[in-house]
Amino acid sequence: MLSMQNSPLFAHPDLTGPGLQDEGCSGGPNIPAVPAGFSGIRASISSTSTGASPDDTSTDSPDWQRGLDRSPPADLDAPVNVVSRSPDVYDPRAHDQDMDDGLPKVEELDDEDIQSIKPSEVGNQQNAGAPAAVPRKRGRPRKHPLPAPGNQAKVTKGRSKTGCITCRRRKKKCDETKPACLNCQKNAVVCEGYPPKEIWKSGRQKMADAVLTHSLATVPRNLPLLIDGIETDIDRRFLDHFVYGFSRVLTLINDDSNPFKEILLPMATQHRGLMHSLMCLSGSHLSGLDPEPKLKERKYYHFHRAIQDLKDNITASSAQGDDQEQQLLVEDPIIASTIALSLNTICEGETNGEYRPHMDAARYLLVSQQPRNEKFRQFIVEFFQYHDISNALTSLDRRPSLLPSGLRLPDFVPGAQAGMFLGVFDGLFNHISEITQLRDRIRQRFNEGYEPAVDYQTLSEAVQIDTAIRTWKTSHEEDTPNWLLAQLYRQSTWVYLYRTIRPSRPSDKIAQVVDDGLSYLDRLPQDAGAYSIVLMPLFLLGCSAFVPAQRERIQKGFESLQAYSNLRNIEPAFKVVTRVWEIMDTQIEDSWDWEKIIRDMNMDFLIT
Repeated sequence: MLSMQNSPLFAHPDLTGPGLQDEGCSGGPNIPAVPAGFSGIRASISSTSTGASPDDTSTDSPDWQRGLDRSPPADLDAPVNVVSRSPDVYDPRAHDQDMDDGLPKVEELDDEDIQSIKPSEVGNQQNAGAPAAVPRKRGRPRKHPLPAPGNQAKVTKGRSKTGCITCRRRKKKCDETKPACLNCQKNAVVCEGYPPKEIWKSGRQKMADAVLTHSLATVPRNLPLLIDGIETDIDRRFLDHFVYGFSRVLTLINDDSNPFKEILLPMATQHRGLMHSLMCLSGSHLSGLDPEPKLKERKYYHFHRAIQDLKDNITASSAQGDDQEQQLLVEDPIIASTIALSLNTICEGETNGEYRPHMDAARYLLVSQQPRNEKFRQFIVEFFQYHDISNALTSLDRRPSLLPSGLRLPDFVPGAQAGMFLGVFDGLFNHISEITQLRDRIRQRFNEGYEPAVDYQTLSEAVQIDTAIRTWKTSHEEDTPNWLLAQLYRQSTWVYLYRTIRPSRPSDKIAQVVDDGLSYLDRLPQDAGAYSIVLMPLFLLGCSAFVPAQRERIQKGFESLQAYSNLRNIEPAFKVVTRVWEIMDTQIEDSWDWEKIIRDMNMDFLIT
């Protein structure tokens, strides 16, 4: 042991120098002196990184620990007994390796070595100016480390997102006064309010909301329509007007037994096309009373839907073959739809013959096959004949169709009182049709230059019609509105016959019959259902009014009729009568042919 201490390898370092001496021993490292501050360090560096042999003494040796616990000798010149390699021993091989890397070699410490360090020894190490070995903490590192106490930085407050929309767009500070902030009011700008609050939701909640929204989107939210064709508030207004107002101006009957309410409306609830036709008809009449644009727009919607439904029925029947064609085309709702569209031209006041295709379709359907429902059959046959015969009074080419005898006068009609239109089932309109045929014959003979135009055969037939008119009686009770209306029809039919046979010039006979007819009109209550079919007899009396006083009464009659029914074909009818009066005062002979006058006026309409 003493020989080892006296060897040059274990020489004491110089306290004033760097503590490194080279004694020139071959193959041996220079040993640095152990500073006084490092005398308490009891940790060792692993020998695997320095190339130490396995024979070196372990750092856990109790003898090594007891040797380091003793204080260094007072005599610095005394040799030091080194038991094992100390971390303070200089290794030239490690030094050369660290210098090659450009950085000093720093070796890691094991956990057992770190735990063996005492606080007092760490303090001595810090006092010596050497870096302290900070133990590595176990566990997951903090994402946001806590700030050091006493050295917390001031947190900058972010921009507020709760201000009003206007201030945020103008990049101004908002005082967030609700409902409108004071800052906007002070700057005289419109405060657009505050954006809706967004509630934070997790991903699971958002997914649940998306599933709920998708499930609600697949389920229809609106209830189905109770009745096809009644879809909006305006449609319900059309329906109420049809039931409580408009239906009473179409027939003699204005109570619950009105066929438009009792027959057509229930049928329309089962047929969409017929409902569109009735709603179009009611909308046309209502739009004449109320010029609101929405009413007209909805009226045209129902009109186009009704026309399209008729086309679809015809197309479907054509695709299914000839055997089923007639069966589909003559369904009762389809016939009723054509009749309703004909009446629509009356409500619109159309004068260019728009009624013709609808009347022709109804004629074809009625001739090809009779309606199935008996009550509807009675109504539709009477309705068609009334309008078909009246149409001949104002046109040169429209003549009554010769319907089968079963349709001309149904056997099930108990009497004239069952009719909805006066003069059809009781035979008076047959006489009007016969007078129209006489007019056609006289017009033809006159155009061909025959003299006289009224031959003996025409006179003979006229006398027979005159006798039938004189003996004609109505079944309505006397002095009732319908009885007064029947007398007015009887007077106008005779005027029609007289104006056909006799030349166009004033006479006492024609003046007397016109006055009697106007007296029946004056006695007719203006709120009676009979006013609904007054236009045709009033037109015939007007075309025969040679006396100026009669014309004033005729004009008042048109005004009263317009106020009652508000049908827009009344105005063109009065224009024709006024034109006839002008021709009476200038070329009286030409006033006979009012059908030609209407054609020259480029007008074609129904006077029903």
